Amino acid sequence: MSWHQTPIALMAKALAAKEVSSMELTQYFLSRIEAEKRWNAYLDVNAHLSLEQANKADTLIAAGKGTRLTGIPVAHKDVFVTRGWKSTAASKILENYQSPFDATVVANLGMPSEKNPHGAGMVCLGKTNMDEFAMGSSNENSAFGPVLNPWNGQYVSGGSSGGSAAAVAAGLAPIATGSDTGGSIRQPSAFCGITGIKPSYGRVSRYGMIAYASSLDQAGPMGKTAEDCALLLTAMSSHDPRDSTSLADSGEDYSRFLNKPWQDSSTNFAKPLEGLRVGLPKEFFAEGLAQDVANAVNAAAKALADLGATLVEVSLPKTKLSIPVYYVLAPAEASSNLSRFDGVRYGHRANEYKDLGDMYQKSRTEGFGAEVRRRILIGTYVLCHGYYDAYYLQAQKIRRIIAADFQAAFNQCDVILGPVAPDVAWRLGEKSKDPVQMYLEDIYTLSTNLAGLPAMSVPCGFNANDLPIGMQLIGNYFSEARLLQVAHQYQQASDWHLRQASEVA
Repeated sequence: MSWHQTPIALMAKALAAKEVSSMELTQYFLSRIEAEKRWNAYLDVNAHLSLEQANKADTLIAAGKGTRLTGIPVAHKDVFVTRGWKSTAASKILENYQSPFDATVVANLGMPSEKNPHGAGMVCLGKTNMDEFAMGSSNENSAFGPVLNPWNGQYVSGGSSGGSAAAVAAGLAPIATGSDTGGSIRQPSAFCGITGIKPSYGRVSRYGMIAYASSLDQAGPMGKTAEDCALLLTAMSSHDPRDSTSLADSGEDYSRFLNKPWQDSSTNFAKPLEGLRVGLPKEFFAEGLAQDVANAVNAAAKALADLGATLVEVSLPKTKLSIPVYYVLAPAEASSNLSRFDGVRYGHRANEYKDLGDMYQKSRTEGFGAEVRRRILIGTYVLCHGYYDAYYLQAQKIRRIIAADFQAAFNQCDVILGPVAPDVAWRLGEKSKDPVQMYLEDIYTLSTNLAGLPAMSVPCGFNANDLPIGMQLIGNYFSEARLLQVAHQYQQASDWHLRQASEVA
């Protein structure tokens, strides 16, 4: 059977019915990973550990102690520290680092134990490639080479979770974890033709997630379908006292609305989204949006209307300001977070140096890539005395205004629909020489991170070159279950999410 084409919701049923074992599934995907190294989706694979976990999962299932996800393989973005695998954040400064503990996301999805009794029992396949320290929109900033797009190997996979997106699209993992600081789950999901969701800030613990920008980072699932993402998000999210931003009520069943009508009283099964108001921000469909992307997103809006939704125009007037605000605040936080990588306690240390200051300088220069160094310098600059008030504080004030714009829009609608990115995936190297041009690609995703809102990418079409297009659904705070409901109903009426990457067997 072609397990790499099977959603995990069906895979879970096959495991429960003893139609396949976790050991067989794990060996299947490990074989595909070995055969499809050309995509450069993985940074570290440990077959022995994966098969050991699969054996434990089969034992749990046989004893009737498994959860719905027990035995299903999963890939983790290399931003999550994982015991037994390298945890590098795709940076040379952490090239051989192995963590003595698991990130909360990894533990929640991993094997149950005395210390972790609520583990979902999933099997770790390995660590996926990413932009170094999650800084980038193309996955070309990895110290270990770019991730290629399974739809066309000459194109980028998107960033920074490009390894996870490519792994799912190429059938090297049935589902994967990612992190989203300014669109890093949604944009690679759109570029690789898969589904991905960034939950509300605080839904998923950041403990053990190598930090880029702490007030923006959020972990989420990347899979084939909205249903798969709902299942994984349910297992990922929980209150974590080790993360001061973790929500007290973050654990819930995000699949509970999937097959229900938007209105409980509705009996019109042909119109399951009757009563849903979908907002179309005029700023998202303005100059700069590629026509093929606009056509696909508009067609998706019509499909939602055919399912009973009402389309309304809304306004997010500060959309363009999200780019300068983000590229002040995120580098400022990165400058602080990355100061710990100094060559003293762990990570890369220069071989030759004169004194402590020289060791810091050489170790960080050798260990960090160009984009990381650029953002550290920008962040340090805006935090300097004399510039803090002019840049950092002003950006924080505009951030509040951006969040207020969303709340005004949600007075008129229930969810917001728009493109994920202005374009489809671009060719490798096409934009890497112009950082500003690369930053502009995040215009539709940055504002939701600044506001802390949940948002997701859903496949909705292809361009003339057979490259995937994703639509973005944005919800109000803590409305993940409702967002996934809308996406699921759309996927019941379309098949874009079922298309297989053209260069994948």
